[in-house]
Amino acid sequence: MEQVSEAFTVDLRRLTVLRELQRRGSLARTAEALHLTPSAVSQQLSALAREIGAPLTERDGRGVRLTGQARVLLAHADEIAAQLERARADLAAYGSGGRGSVTIGCFSSGILGLLPGVLRGLAEHLPHVRVDVVEAEPPDLFTALDAGQVDVAVAVDFAATPPHTDRRYTRSDLLTDVMDIVVPADHRLAGRGRIPLRELAGETWIAGDARSCVGAIARAVCATSGFTPDIRHAVNDWGALAALVEAGAGVALIPRLVHPLYAHRALAVLTPQGAPPSRNIFAAVRTGADADPVLETVRRHLVLEARRLADVSRA
Repeated sequence: MEQVSEAFTVDLRRLTVLRELQRRGSLARTAEALHLTPSAVSQQLSALAREIGAPLTERDGRGVRLTGQARVLLAHADEIAAQLERARADLAAYGSGGRGSVTIGCFSSGILGLLPGVLRGLAEHLPHVRVDVVEAEPPDLFTALDAGQVDVAVAVDFAATPPHTDRRYTRSDLLTDVMDIVVPADHRLAGRGRIPLRELAGETWIAGDARSCVGAIARAVCATSGFTPDIRHAVNDWGALAALVEAGAGVALIPRLVHPLYAHRALAVLTPQGAPPSRNIFAAVRTGADADPVLETVRRHLVLEARRLADVSRA
């Protein structure tokens, strides 16, 4: 490999491929996320390696891993992306103070419980800005954020979510969404009000698949209580989950954010004893984009609506 040239240039699109490989961990998953073939991903990485004059990947069994040079480049890639976002934000502020559209990516129950109030506020304060909503969860949500397909990501903290220390994003914590136990109205524990979650260790459970935030959080909460739930029904839709509980198919954990979906059903809502299980909901933008006046308005309305929902939940 040639020595790095003092005047080398880097194709930013190829940096995006390298950043996605860091996130996904394999060429196949990177290709799937970017809607490319594995061969195209390899070609992009090879071209980037030639541009900088250093190897970026090395064989690791049947897969590849990043080299030390790749990790050095990625650290600079984060700074480059952040600086470009700051330039775009400065241009937006210099011009009309906004732009024609903004896209919010959000998980399904956030769309149900959080975004309606946010959208009403934005319609009043940004009447000339088109606001689009896309349903998505990590890691795909953050791939879309990196690619500019989404401007604001609203997500739940779980294993597939970037850590708080990820410099690519500026985060705003929004809401701690408490989760309750729901059982059929005629269940033996109906009417107890507050129970140890472990009392339901022998029950049939309904939860999302393990890769979704719906399923991951339910499994983690039960594990913290000292048992592995017997999940017979894998359902990622909260409305469908509530319907199955009402039908006597099992018990479940369900967040208060989606209360409208189950308030009318014949269910008993119980509170776990001790510190209530909950999920942290946050918003993220690309680092540097937080100075954009439109995105700052969107983030402000997300925070305000989250505070209102928290007050309602405590009432």
